[in-house]
Amino acid sequence: MSAAETNTTHEGEHHAGHATVGTYVLIGVILTVITAVEVAIFYIPALERVLVPILLILSAAKFVIVVMFYMHLKYDHPIFRRVFFGPLLLAVLVVIVGLILLFKYVPRFDTY
Repeated sequence: MSAAETNTTHEGEHHAGHATVGTYVLIGVILTVITAVEVAIFYIPALERVLVPILLILSAAKFVIVVMFYMHLKYDHPIFRRVFFGPLLLAVLVVIVGLILLFKYVPRFDTY
């Protein structure tokens, strides 16, 4: 088999378990739509009371999509997901507990 034949046979093949270009384009479109929804929600006065939770949920969804597809964690060995998401979960829990303690149990001082 010549070098030209080898080049053409491998050109159209994809590695098993990895995304195609179409998948990346679709993910880019999904991320664009989520971003547009975030911007639109910011300008809807009726959603003012739930603005922060909605934006946090949408941002978390975008984060997971970017990590799973563009960082290739979806296609890598599961240990890499554990190594990434384990410490991330621990950090989020530490921040949440710290904020709860800060705002619930630390006394508030009146400014003069």
